[in-house]
Amino acid sequence: MLTLGGCDTEPPPPPNSAEEVAYAGARARMVREQIVARGVRDTRVLQAMLRVPRHAFVPPGARSQAYEDWPLPIGYGQTISQPYIVAFMTEVLHAKPSDRVLEIGTGSGYQAAVLSLLVAEVFSIELVEPLARRAEADLKGQGYANAHVRAGDGYLGWPEAAPFDAIIVTCAPDHIPKALVDQLKMGGRMIIPVGAQWGPQELYLLRKGASGLEKQAVLAVRFVPMVTTGPP
Repeated sequence: MLTLGGCDTEPPPPPNSAEEVAYAGARARMVREQIVARGVRDTRVLQAMLRVPRHAFVPPGARSQAYEDWPLPIGYGQTISQPYIVAFMTEVLHAKPSDRVLEIGTGSGYQAAVLSLLVAEVFSIELVEPLARRAEADLKGQGYANAHVRAGDGYLGWPEAAPFDAIIVTCAPDHIPKALVDQLKMGGRMIIPVGAQWGPQELYLLRKGASGLEKQAVLAVRFVPMVTTGPP
């Protein structure tokens, strides 16, 4: 029995079609060859990556590539991150079963689905309203009831639901938004890519303490830019 999201969860039912068998095999291969082989070791993260059907969060025409090690377009100039990056960011965040997590950049909803198996609640914001609505429907349809989605400006965070134990940002601002720091609990963690639009970016792990933010660069990355509807 797996312990995910703070409760005991039975293993997923066996695939009931040849297509689902193929997807399950591809997902297991993805975890083994793209994620474990590159150093991700957190058992809870690996189990979540095994459980979430990435193919259900990409457009039908891209499903044959759903378990390959690269990002895929999801429309509106946005992408679903490559599986390794999703696993790496999730592991570095050190999410706990009792955590309430804010995600900036819902995109397809895949990262929110992975997090929903590991934490108490996920609050996810997407600037592009059609993507937000689609991700919300897909998450609900897949049964991720503790993942909440809304359309809005990620630079503003989700103040009504704050403070958060952890924040994960899946698009790159050129600076760390103050509102997100303000909405992070004391002792909380944030994982965020920072850098110029379409230029060099660095993934940072931040920890909020009494003396300010502790900032640690953990990986060179390339994310779509974080966009705002007003002054950042």
